[in-house]
Amino acid sequence: MRPFLAAAIGLLLAVVAADVGLQSASAIQPATQAAVVTVDRNASGATRAFKFARVPSPVADDAAAKAKVTLIDGELDGQAGAVGSVNDGLLPRDEDEPGANFFFNAATAGGRLVIDLTRRVSIAQINSYSWHPNTRGPQVYVLFASDGTDAKFNAAPKADVDPVTVGWVRIAAVDTRPSGEDQGGQYGVSIAGRSGSVGQFRYLLFECSATELQDDYGNTFYSEIDVIAAPASAPAPRVIGLAAPTSGRPARR
Repeated sequence: MRPFLAAAIGLLLAVVAADVGLQSASAIQPATQAAVVTVDRNASGATRAFKFARVPSPVADDAAAKAKVTLIDGELDGQAGAVGSVNDGLLPRDEDEPGANFFFNAATAGGRLVIDLTRRVSIAQINSYSWHPNTRGPQVYVLFASDGTDAKFNAAPKADVDPVTVGWVRIAAVDTRPSGEDQGGQYGVSIAGRSGSVGQFRYLLFECSATELQDDYGNTFYSEIDVIAAPASAPAPRVIGLAAPTSGRPARR
């Protein structure tokens, strides 16, 4: 290979490597052409207000406030709140309040959750929130959406069925696990439309994975999931409430 050509190729590879390094350190994660994923974390000093620098705080009366939430694959943990904890408009008061969060059963790898908005909505953002002092804090999931009109549409595909083959569109993959041993904290994720709208959908499918499998306690404490309608149809948000104190003991780990 000629020296000048080898030098040019080496420079190109160096630029590509530098670009990859910048992207991996960013709070922006790749998604579809229609959406971009923004991640934020309060590693310390988190409060029940869920305030973040880059991700909006939870709101009440979002487009999912009256949605039907269904566990279509996997098991609810016995210490968790009901599956509707993700859209009840209430937030946990501290970092380890199992009864105020939805999470999959211990010693399982996760599962699937479907939110039925009951109507097609032009979606500007899908925002998810979690809080735990250990490995149940980060969020790992793939988001699919559907308007339900495809002839092949399956509203409740099990884990062995690729949602894309039964009328769903893959929107984004989310993985907020930080590097290093400290995984705890309060996490916020915002999946937003690049052009103002992610799309018009009725159904959202969250394929959730455990953050780790070294022990039985890697399933995320999901505190709330908001669906924000595009401005033309979005109601004026009001301040979100707080979950009533629960009598359950803090979750293991």
